[in-house]
Amino acid sequence: MFRLPAALRKLLLPLNTNTNKTVSANKVQALYADVRRAFLGSVAREIQHQSRSQRQKTLDKKRVKILNVEIDNIDALDFLRQLKHGVVFTPNVDHVMKLQEDEEFVQAYRRADYKVCDSQILMYASKFLGTPLKAKISGSDLLPMFCQHHQHNEAIKIFMLGGAEGVAERARQNINAKLGREIIIQAHSPSFGFEQNKMECQEILEQIKHSGANVLVVGVGAPKQEKWIAQYRDCLPNIDIFLAVGAAIDFEAGNKPRAPRYISELGFEWLYRLLSEPNRLWKRYLLRDMPFVWMILQARFMQTKLEREQQPS
Repeated sequence: MFRLPAALRKLLLPLNTNTNKTVSANKVQALYADVRRAFLGSVAREIQHQSRSQRQKTLDKKRVKILNVEIDNIDALDFLRQLKHGVVFTPNVDHVMKLQEDEEFVQAYRRADYKVCDSQILMYASKFLGTPLKAKISGSDLLPMFCQHHQHNEAIKIFMLGGAEGVAERARQNINAKLGREIIIQAHSPSFGFEQNKMECQEILEQIKHSGANVLVVGVGAPKQEKWIAQYRDCLPNIDIFLAVGAAIDFEAGNKPRAPRYISELGFEWLYRLLSEPNRLWKRYLLRDMPFVWMILQARFMQTKLEREQQPS
């Protein structure tokens, strides 16, 4: 049975309480306008939800599971062609390890529409487990690739959020200069710990809403950026695409060095970054992420054991 949404029932309450009174034409028109807006908004949200569910069903058929993380098995060009709406996360080894113990991060990941591989190590792991991924699409590559793909698409307008003070603005200027157009229309570097400041978050949301952007690029590090997007995506109906890109903003601004491509392709970008920022990254790479290798070996062992048990005797 159809039931009016709570918002509509609240708007219609004045009519229920004034059944024996005359209601002015202006009040009726205003009430009609409010009901129409609420109804259309409710329908739009339902269509958006159904669209997300349908996209999710389609993508589930093309995913590779590594431990408890499902990664879209798609090459870069097909991905960029498909990407019209949704949230994009870029899982790497550090994400996978955090997802073993951070339930809030797990919930944020479940809300993502796309999860594309951001690690040559995950590429190797997928082959070792017998389900090879087609391509590595790191956040650092995704940002420039996305901008290049939409270089002549005037409908794409990006708001960039991340980096230390002034870094996002430098990245905006650099990218726009390369492309020859203002694809990034506004950039903002939030304060440290901004995600815990609701007032600052609301100010950022208002900036994004009034910017005219329909794409939001967030580069404030994992799991902060993924959790922030999951928390506030529904507050930004003007944004069609959300990209969580990690250190990409720093790289595009020239604020941090990027590993040479051959090092990245060999799977040693983590070592290059560790040597570049040892004080910040040693715990991540040398303590938190090292058990990944053992966990993949265990997964392969269990997989082989199950396959043997299923073979006819």
